[in-house]
Amino acid sequence: MALPVSPKPAHRRFHQARWDEPIIFELSTPGERGILVSQAEPAAVEALGAVEDQLSSLRRASAPALPELAQMRVVRHYLRISQENLGADFNVDIGQGTCTMKYSPKVNETIIRTPKLAELHPLQDEASLQGVLEIFWRTEQAIAEISGMHAVSLQTQGGSAAIWANISMIRAFHESNGEGEVRDEVITTIFSHPSNAACAKAAGFKVITLMPDANGYPDIEALRAAVSPRTAALMITNPEDTGIYNHKIREFVQIVHEAGGLAAYDQANANGILGITRASDAGFDLCHFNLHKTFSTPHASGGPGAGASAVSERLAPFLPNPRIEKTDAGFTVNYGGEKSIGKVAPFFGVAPNVVRAYAWIMALGASGLRQVAEIAVLNNNYLLALVRQIPGASAPYATGKHRIEQVRYSWQELFEDTGISSEEIGIRMSDYGMHYWTSHHPYLVPQPFTLEPTESYSKTEIDEYVAALAQVATEARENPELVRSAPHNQTVHQIDHDDLDDPARWAITWRSYQKKYFSGVEATLAEEPVSVG
Repeated sequence: MALPVSPKPAHRRFHQARWDEPIIFELSTPGERGILVSQAEPAAVEALGAVEDQLSSLRRASAPALPELAQMRVVRHYLRISQENLGADFNVDIGQGTCTMKYSPKVNETIIRTPKLAELHPLQDEASLQGVLEIFWRTEQAIAEISGMHAVSLQTQGGSAAIWANISMIRAFHESNGEGEVRDEVITTIFSHPSNAACAKAAGFKVITLMPDANGYPDIEALRAAVSPRTAALMITNPEDTGIYNHKIREFVQIVHEAGGLAAYDQANANGILGITRASDAGFDLCHFNLHKTFSTPHASGGPGAGASAVSERLAPFLPNPRIEKTDAGFTVNYGGEKSIGKVAPFFGVAPNVVRAYAWIMALGASGLRQVAEIAVLNNNYLLALVRQIPGASAPYATGKHRIEQVRYSWQELFEDTGISSEEIGIRMSDYGMHYWTSHHPYLVPQPFTLEPTESYSKTEIDEYVAALAQVATEARENPELVRSAPHNQTVHQIDHDDLDDPARWAITWRSYQKKYFSGVEATLAEEPVSVG
């Protein structure tokens, strides 16, 4: 298979808009208004007056220091900022490997913006929430069928939060059996998502990390050596972030079960196995999905996402509460559950994302979900065949074998030839309206880059992405300074990592920025460069 050749330009001309837009606090003009807030209704004023004593401790001493702008200025400000961004609706977003950047159907946005959903509040009487409660319940049933698990909670607000729910349920399960103090070790793999190790560590467990064998598979002999009466759980991603599927996964689970531990399946990489294999098929006790990955709800630039926690029957009592239950009278929210780990997020889930996911599942049906996986795998292996032809690029491990939904590639050969790093190539890719992500740390694959085309992208778009990637690799050899000094067509610039690595210089809000850099005490720092998060 040759690199794509087209009579059209290999990659389109691109130049990002650049506005040098101030942050909105700097645009504020005292007295300027975007809306005149109506006076409260007399009945509401009277009701508040009746509870004045209880409210007095909650009332602010002064009004919040919010920016004051007219509507037109607000609209212009945020439109300008939007023009300075790349995103899934702008560019071929193949490069955000492990994040499963797929198309989010716009019809689903119309659904969640209906006042029937947008104006609901979770504290309403449940009699007035029957529609959304039914959607939650039906989505739970769908996730249970897709995973083969017994029960599901949609309360968590993202993948890492769902992993935290998993480790909390694991701990509660062992405590209920009188083994909470003994089972204090969690086993994971280096190419599983780091949140598994991080959540286990935050929960007080010792983490044992398995390294891959020569072919990139988790080492099963290392697992046998690691399990013991202290093993609380195996927490593993499969396929891992290399795109390699562990064909011995059932045996891994069995080894942990024989030692008395539980097995938790991180299914953030499930996009290539939907309808093909399920967590229950391998004997897992619990698993989670990211609705904002596999089930097409937007990532929303870091949140809110939505996680789905699914468990076997013996772990169902430990699921977070509240639980949504179907009764003869309709749907109800049950806040009980003696063994429940309790709340891991407010209320019962991120309703807009659950509705989006439900709409996506129902639009596709069972056969459509399997087709999603088949096309995602096809796209990924077509991309793999093309990238391998770019001089200096390689795909370590599992040589000659197909991958599932993504691949962790390496520019090590190109780096040795040119001195251009993977990070520099990724920055230069933004000059073509694209980008990519490197890898989780530590960089076990040298000079890594991780690509995941999902089912959403066409052959033409994959060809265009690879053409841009090949062009940058050629530039690295013929004009390395062009790559090293990138970006040239972007609104962003290269970042001084010293700022990012020094918490003393961080200013993550406008108030902290003013206090840190413009207060009388530290005014001398005002002229120094600073990164504002």
